[in-house]
Amino acid sequence: MPIGTTPPLNKKIGLIAGNGSLPLLFADGARAGGYSVFAIAHEKETDAALSERVDDLLWIPVGQIQQIIPYFKSRDVTQTVLAGGLPKTHLFDAQLDSGVKSILAPLNAKKDDLLLRAFAMEMEREKIAVTTLTDFLPSLLAEEGVMTRAITATEEADIRWGWEMAKQIGALDIGQCVVVRNGVLLAVEAIEGTDAAIRRGGTLGRESAVVVKCLKPHQDVRFDLPTVGPKTIQTMIDVKATVLAIEAKQTLILEKDKTLNMARQAHIAIVGWTDEKKP
Repeated sequence: MPIGTTPPLNKKIGLIAGNGSLPLLFADGARAGGYSVFAIAHEKETDAALSERVDDLLWIPVGQIQQIIPYFKSRDVTQTVLAGGLPKTHLFDAQLDSGVKSILAPLNAKKDDLLLRAFAMEMEREKIAVTTLTDFLPSLLAEEGVMTRAITATEEADIRWGWEMAKQIGALDIGQCVVVRNGVLLAVEAIEGTDAAIRRGGTLGRESAVVVKCLKPHQDVRFDLPTVGPKTIQTMIDVKATVLAIEAKQTLILEKDKTLNMARQAHIAIVGWTDEKKP
């Protein structure tokens, strides 16, 4: 529920926290809106600073989800958000409990959206709604248009072509990001994540690579929204990539002022793109 509207009577929100700064930003935003925040944090992934920014917190090992629903129910939490990522490689190295195994068992493919939708359905069977965190952090969403410097005609052509490629890999639930240069596809994001894809593609392109990151078609916006931040820009600086095109109003920019300032100083264009800009 958006900040500024009437919250539920109990004014409680659950947070299932992954890694990165997003769980911290969400907790700050929710508490500023008058909510009590009850968090599940993942050992060796979630920032320990979260414990000081929520009302109550339970640490669990990655892959051990059976405590999540009892934790929220015991605290009368009826709505939750998922914030922050967890490497999908944990499917191979974590000790998965029976709750995770029961979710995985009927799935033919371990696609991100399928996994998260199945988990959300388990939560909702127990009367715990899963909502989108952007309701609490609207200021982090990318606006449409140029946010740093203007793009060249060549860069715009690469964005348009890269956008089509990114939407196609998104439709297959492979990833959200591609790296291109002069009409050449340099990298497609898969399980390694955005920063690794940028580093790989930027290295292959040598310099002036264009990074395009967007929402997957038919993606459930309650989880896994496209997200960029200072780390994204630093990776681009390292490989001399020059353009970051992200989906307007659907992409989160973490530490927004810092991210934009870093890009300006490095002469990196950040552009909020939309499907309406397709040729």
